[in-house]
Amino acid sequence: MKKFFAITTILLSLALTACNNYMDINYDPNSPSEDAISTDILFPAAEMNLAGSYGDFLRIVGGYYAQHYSQTFGTSNYIDYSRFIMSATRSSGSYAQLNARVLNTLKSVRTKAVAGGDYATNLAATALWAYTYQILVDCYGELPYTEAFSGNPTPKYDNGADIYAGVIKELEEALEQPLNSQTCTNFLFPSRDVAEWEQFANAVLLKLYMRESGAVDVQAKLDALVAEDNFPASDVAYTNWTNEAGHMSPFYAEEFATNWGSTQQNVIGNIAIIRTMQQRDALGEITYTDGRLEKFFSPNAAGNYTGGVSGTNFSTAEGDPKSSTYWNRPVASYNMPVYIITRSEIEFFLAEYYAKKNNAAQAQAHYEAAVRASFASAGAAGADEAIAQWPYDQAKYKQTIGLAKWIALAGTNNFEAWCEMRRLGYPTFGSIDGSQLFSESSHTYTPDAYVPGTLYTPIQVNGNLGNNTVLQRFPYAESSSTRNSNAPKQDETVYKTPVFWAGK
Repeated sequence: MKKFFAITTILLSLALTACNNYMDINYDPNSPSEDAISTDILFPAAEMNLAGSYGDFLRIVGGYYAQHYSQTFGTSNYIDYSRFIMSATRSSGSYAQLNARVLNTLKSVRTKAVAGGDYATNLAATALWAYTYQILVDCYGELPYTEAFSGNPTPKYDNGADIYAGVIKELEEALEQPLNSQTCTNFLFPSRDVAEWEQFANAVLLKLYMRESGAVDVQAKLDALVAEDNFPASDVAYTNWTNEAGHMSPFYAEEFATNWGSTQQNVIGNIAIIRTMQQRDALGEITYTDGRLEKFFSPNAAGNYTGGVSGTNFSTAEGDPKSSTYWNRPVASYNMPVYIITRSEIEFFLAEYYAKKNNAAQAQAHYEAAVRASFASAGAAGADEAIAQWPYDQAKYKQTIGLAKWIALAGTNNFEAWCEMRRLGYPTFGSIDGSQLFSESSHTYTPDAYVPGTLYTPIQVNGNLGNNTVLQRFPYAESSSTRNSNAPKQDETVYKTPVFWAGK
C-alpha cells in the first residue's frame, strides 16, 4: 500500500479545509497546539483519519481474511494477506493512524467538550472513541488504554476485555449527560443533530455488548438497550467524497483510481464468496444468483463470475490460460460509502439477541429484516430468493446468521465480516483446500470443487497458523511495541491465539 500515508495526509487536509480554516496540526511545526484549535476543526480531522484506515487498509485485509477477496493475476502486493499472514510492520501505519490521529484527537475533543459543558459533542467523540478502540482490540487483543496518551512512552498493555469494559462505561456515561440540541461540525451526521448521535452510540453499544456477550454477562444491559429500541433507521456511513485526487473514497483511491496514480490493482473476488452468491449444478449450469452479486463485484470481460483462490496470484508462467480480465473486481466508485455500521448489521445482532432468548419468531423476523436491509443498501432485487436460499433455522442460529452476515458484509464491511467469523464460527471450513481449487504446478483451475458457504485453507497458508483455521489476530504493531518495554511477549502462536470474545 505505497500510497497509504499520502492518501491519509490528504484526507486530513480535506477534513481541516472543510472547516474553512486549514491548519496541518500533524506536520507543520509552526501550527498552533491542539489546545488552540476548536472541536469543529479537530473532530472532522479525526473522522477522516478513521475513514482512511477503516475504509481502506482494514477493508482490504478483512476481505482477504474473510475470503471475500483473493489476489489478482500477476501481482503479489497482498499475497501474504491471501495466505492469512500479517506482520508487525504491515499494520503499523494504520495502528499509528488510529492512535495518534484518531484516538488522540478525539481525546482532545472530549476534554474540550466536557470543559465547556458541551455534552453533545462529548457524546459524538466518545462514540467514535469507543468504536475505534473496538477496532483495535478486535485486531490485536491487547493494547495501551489506561496509560495511553498520558505522556508515558512505555504505557502498559491492557487486556481486551478490560478495554471493552472501559469504553463501554465511558459511552454509557456520555449518554447519561444532559445533551444540547447539536454537536460539533462533523461528516458522519452533517445535520449536527444529537439524536442521530444517540442512535449511533446505541448501535455501537449493541455491537460491543453482542461481541463480548459470550465472555461477559451483559444480558441485563442488552435487555434494556433492545427494549429502548433507539437505533439508526438507516446505514451510518461516510459519504463526503468527490472525484478529485485526495478526496475520493479511500478503497477506490487505493485500488481503482488509475487516473490519479493508483498502481495497485490487486483485489479480486474470492471463489468462496463468488460461488456462494452464484451457484451451479453438476453440469455447470447456474442454479441460483444472489441479486447483490452484481452490486458487490463486477462481471469479467466475458460477462461471467469466476472467483480467485486464496494463497496464489495465478502465476504468469507460459501456458497459464488466465488473465486479469478473467476475474471479478469489487464494485467501487470515487464516492462509495465507508460504512461504519449498517442497518443490516443491527438487524443481525437483534436476530442473534432473540435467538439466544429462544424467541424463534422474533429472531426470524429480524434475520429476514437484516437480509432485506442488505439488499436495500445494495440497491438490489431478490431478497425473498436469498431468504429462501438461506432460511432461518433456530436450531442452527449461529450458522444461519453467521453465513448470511458474511454474505451481506462482502460488499459493505469486510473487516467486520472477519470479526464475526471469528466470534460466531461461521462459515466453517469445508473438506477441500486451495490446492484442490487451483494447482500452481499444472495451472489447473477447478472451481466446481468448491462447496457454497464454506471456507478453505489457502495455498501456501501461514505455517504458524495451520490448516482449517482463520487468522485470529494481528501481531502487535511495530509502531506500538518496538520501543515499549511493557509490550507483552509474542511468539509464533500469536496468529492462532483468539481475542477475548472469539468463539464465544
